[in-house]
This record gives sequence, structure tokens and C-alpha cells, in this order.
Amino acid sequence: MRLKTLLLALCVASTTTFAQKVKYSKEDIKKMETYLFNEGFNTPSPKKTSTIILKDGTTYKGFCNKIETKKGQIYEVAIKDSITKKNATFNADQINEMYVYPSNAEKIAKVARYMGNIRNFGTKKLTKNTNNDRIYFVNQTVSLKNKKDDKEFLMQVINPGFDDIISVYHDPRAKETTGFSVMGSPQLGGGVIKSYYVKKGDKVMWLHKDDFEENYDFLFGDNSEFMKKYPKNSVEWDYFSFLVSEYTAMANG
Repeated sequence: MRLKTLLLALCVASTTTFAQKVKYSKEDIKKMETYLFNEGFNTPSPKKTSTIILKDGTTYKGFCNKIETKKGQIYEVAIKDSITKKNATFNADQINEMYVYPSNAEKIAKVARYMGNIRNFGTKKLTKNTNNDRIYFVNQTVSLKNKKDDKEFLMQVINPGFDDIISVYHDPRAKETTGFSVMGSPQLGGGVIKSYYVKKGDKVMWLHKDDFEENYDFLFGDNSEFMKKYPKNSVEWDYFSFLVSEYTAMANG
């Protein structure tokens, strides 16, 4: 009798879970797969004026000729003043925010990678790879890959248009999902970035695609309307940029 009761409970639970799963149209899926984050860049242009704003409010403008990184994140910046021509070096813990332009060499490399994957044509904008706008970095205290002691770094915000609740930062060491190529043709599939750094409230964490489901409730669970429309058993990591944008829009009403 107990076995029958247990089996019935499992059956009901399974049915309930299945009933809660949302099915999306092809148009919806295409929209959700569109990559809305800015492209992440790792190398500032030494020929265009960068701007550094220190925590005390002092502003420096000049040419960024050297950066020091750990796991790709910036902990030291050297800049040559555009007026005095004097060199100055700042640690990340001195800097509040920084604006730099991406190097031309990296932009060219990004375009080549874009053209090498067919999936990009339907999900990403080429203009983000050839970005001529300044890149925005902010000071954050973070544990790299959730394993190291907390330390201050300058991290690139890649969702500046919708970062008021959840901020997403470029992970310079992020890997991408793999696809396949036939006889040297552009790659089919793959090309999805596997990790970012994410901030919500006072918590900054390294978010890998394998940990997405585990952290879904933390990221989006405080909005019941969103969770009903996009339950975690109905979405994929590929939709992450859309989900952050949609959650922000719904939260701001």
C-alpha cells in the first residue's frame, strides 16, 4: 500500500512538473537566442584617449599603454597623460571606473571569429564586434572563479543598457561551446559563451553555464510574473542575455 502511495505521489509530482513547463514558438526562441550583451574586449587601444576616474573623484585622461591582469581581470593600469605626457600607474583599488577604446587588432580578430560561425548571423550583431564606442569598466570586489580570496578588479560591464538590477561582466577567460565544420566551411552550432561574472545586490559571482539552473532562483526568483513566464525548466543558458534584459524590463514595469 505504501509503495502504491509513493508511486502515485511521484506520478503526480512528475505530472505537475511537466504541466509547469512552457513551450515557446519558433519566433519566441529566435528572439530569446538573440545576444543582447556588448562584445567583451580584452585589449585597450594605445592610440585613443582613455579616461580613468579615481575613487577620490580625480580624473585622468591619456593613452593606456599597459595593463596587468589576473585570470584576465585588470588589477593595474598604466596611462600616459595626454597633456603632460607623464606616465602614471594605478591599482584597481584606487580606481572607481574607466573608459577605454578597444584595439583595432582585437576588433579585426573578433570580426574574423564572427564570420567563422554561421550561428552568429542569426543571434549577434556584427556592429558590436566593430564597436567604436568607449568600453565601460567598473571597480568590483570579486572572488575569481569563486575560488580565490576577494580582491578588487576593473571589470567590463557588458549590459550597460539594462544593468540597474543585474550587472553582467565580461569573463576574458570564458570558453565557448563547440560546433562542427565541414571541409573548412564556417562552423555550425557552438559559439555560445560559457561564463560571465554577475552581480545582483551585494553578491558578485562567477556564473558558468553548468551552474545556471542552480542559481536561477537567486537571479530571477523574486519576480513571480517572470518565473511563471520563464520557468527554469523551460529555458536554456543560450537565452541568458535575453532573460536578464526581460527580467529587468518586467521589474521596472
